Amino acid sequence: MNLRIKHSGFTWLCSSALLALAAAGTAGADELTGPALVSALHRGGYVLVLHHASSPFQKPDKAAADGGNVHMERQLDDAGKQTSIAMGKAIEALDIPIGDVQSSRTFRALQTAKYVGLRNPKPVAELTEGAQGMAADTNKARAAWLRHAVARAPRPGTNTVLITHTPNMVAAFGEQAKGIKAGETMVFHPDGKGGASLIARVPIDVWPQLAAAQR
Repeated sequence: MNLRIKHSGFTWLCSSALLALAAAGTAGADELTGPALVSALHRGGYVLVLHHASSPFQKPDKAAADGGNVHMERQLDDAGKQTSIAMGKAIEALDIPIGDVQSSRTFRALQTAKYVGLRNPKPVAELTEGAQGMAADTNKARAAWLRHAVARAPRPGTNTVLITHTPNMVAAFGEQAKGIKAGETMVFHPDGKGGASLIARVPIDVWPQLAAAQR
């Protein structure tokens, strides 16, 4: 599978009632900006690779663990929960149809799905962060799986969401994922020929701005 990524990372800025994307590199013809991006997502056909929301590196003790965090894994902090909730409300307000949702098996990734309001996330081993010292060929297999996943067309009229981690995104997409932040979304458009184009990077706090601009 040949993944064709055409654009550099983007930074979102809000000006008046409209939002525009400022390309970190040279913008291409297929770049989608604020309202155009919303319109495209409303039609479906895109794959959203979502970095899990804000989560401190320190694992909680039993007294501080959220319900369900029986293995004392890393979990979302208050900022991660609140920004995820706001993202979910914005997606609902923008009437963006979400179809299949696949997630890392980690607690923080599944929490992100929960607070965004993404229903029935399917835990997937390939989206889960690999253990330190994992064999290089295993890490390469995860990257290959993710590149293939973004090239797979979503169910008609919907967008697919994949929730994962920085190492997987960087391994799969290289410079295109450089500087990826907690909760940030990389939006891909499958081309129907085994490839996909990166058409936007959306920080988690921009979704509410997009919704506000559509009112």
